[in-house]
Amino acid sequence: MLGTGILQGMVETARNFVGSYTDEARLTTVEYPEQRIPLKEATRQFPFLVFDGSDPQAGLRCVACQICEKECPPQCIFIEKSKDKKPDYIGKPQFYPATFDIDISVCMSCQICVEVCPFEAIKMDNEFELSTTDRFGGLLTHKQQLAKPNEHYHKIHPTEAAEVDARLAADKAKAEAKAKTDADAKAKAAAEAKAKTAASPFPAIPVAAT
Repeated sequence: MLGTGILQGMVETARNFVGSYTDEARLTTVEYPEQRIPLKEATRQFPFLVFDGSDPQAGLRCVACQICEKECPPQCIFIEKSKDKKPDYIGKPQFYPATFDIDISVCMSCQICVEVCPFEAIKMDNEFELSTTDRFGGLLTHKQQLAKPNEHYHKIHPTEAAEVDARLAADKAKAEAKAKTDADAKAKAAAEAKAKTAASPFPAIPVAAT
């Protein structure tokens, strides 16, 4: 029948039009800010620094390697490395950022800093209500503002955070196992050397320094 396709199209258009007012999943607007749509897990805005435990300074994962600063396309990350070191999550002494600033007025939320970080120290937040009357200092976020606990990371990106925690736990267990193996090998070598010395028929003769 001539015009059947046009009629089918009009019916579908009418169904979509009515559905946009009656189907809750298809409502196009909400009365923001009183009403808010839950953010998707993949939502990303600006970076933040992850720390473990309750102390944002002692538990900060960042070791100031400055890879994110070098790889950032708009060059909005500024890092100054510390002079001393502190233990990281596996107990290895590492440097830490004495200064870590991000200019969010320049950041384009590309997530490259997250992808290049080898320590899982920087992640993308979903906070977007960052308007301020200070167009300069108010948009320059410092380490104290950027540091957020691992619990926050789990809250906004639960699937990704669980994978990261599992990977870090595996790395820590591997490092601890290696340290234990090295300590056992060293203790065994010392014991063998001591037994060999005790079994020798000739006593060790000290050699005078010349």
